[in-house]
Amino acid sequence: MKIGFDAKRAFLNRTGLGNYSRWLINALVKYQPENEYLLYTPKLKPGLYTPDSATQIKTPAIKFLTSRWRSSGILNDLKRDGVELYHGLSHELPFGIERSGIRSVVTVHDLIFMRFPQYFSWINRYIYKAKLIYACRVADRIIAISQKTKDDLVELLNVDPTKIEVIYQSCDTSFRAELSIKQQELVKNKYNLPDKYLLNLGTIELRKNLLLLVKALGQVQDIKLVVVGKPTAYLEEVKAYINQHQLADRILFLHNVKFDELLAIYRQAACFIYPSRYEGFGIPVLEALCAGVPVIAATGSCLEEAGGPNSLYTDPDNEFQLAGLIMQVLGDESLRQNMITKGLVYSRNFDDDKLAARHAELYKNVLNNA
Repeated sequence: MKIGFDAKRAFLNRTGLGNYSRWLINALVKYQPENEYLLYTPKLKPGLYTPDSATQIKTPAIKFLTSRWRSSGILNDLKRDGVELYHGLSHELPFGIERSGIRSVVTVHDLIFMRFPQYFSWINRYIYKAKLIYACRVADRIIAISQKTKDDLVELLNVDPTKIEVIYQSCDTSFRAELSIKQQELVKNKYNLPDKYLLNLGTIELRKNLLLLVKALGQVQDIKLVVVGKPTAYLEEVKAYINQHQLADRILFLHNVKFDELLAIYRQAACFIYPSRYEGFGIPVLEALCAGVPVIAATGSCLEEAGGPNSLYTDPDNEFQLAGLIMQVLGDESLRQNMITKGLVYSRNFDDDKLAARHAELYKNVLNNA
């Protein structure tokens, strides 16, 4: 099969959608090498992503009006290159693809802009919705990265459920790597990490609900909190609460951590806490499981799918419940070790070879039913 990808975010986005795009492309190249993979991007960002040499990188011949190329002009390049199937990796497909003779698949990560419209401007909500409705209508198949996302597509956009297949994503394989005590100590010393800490990771924004964890921390003794993530204006609200309740000496914020240092930070944590109100999947939860860290996450979206039956879950509005769960994990080493062991077993459901095979099978089915 000759498969084209909307690889814009693989080459330009360092987090979420970019991580998903890079992961899937890399997994397919490694475990399904019989196919030909073409990566279409309006431009490149040096140093962010170097795909396997087996792939082909395609950029527009004309370097201006690249947004128009990506939204429709790309079809001429896809036809020229003999692409049989095009995969939109982030909610979009080029306009007119249903008339091009090229089969299409689109991945939908979440419907946050509809579940929490207050986080988005009206113009962004309008654009996101229009693009998503079109992509879901014309795609031959839709991949939802969680059952929650599939349910939202059916409920909020009335998408035919038989057109949607749930295929989870995985995280970078580096989170399963061996790590020496010396390597962990180097990172610990660089960031002055506490000897014992809870960990939270992700963009510091309202939806991620860090304030709930900060409130819970005030009820838990003898433990500090390390927060890794890009700050937004929401951080000021969190810091105001921290200062008001004299918690500043118990919380360490890290904003510019290198990707290859994350494993050491995960692995030295006593517990990973992710109280987000809504996620499409929740990759940090899976990263923590792979790193051998017990997880407490929030109910209400899909985090139970990422964390599995042996992680613990809290109401995202109940700091007392979260504090109780934290004390339960910290106070019962047998429970904590059981969560680590069973979490590692559960994480094998997201192995790259399994998920790459499911994507390849879906591609074959789409082409065979053309």
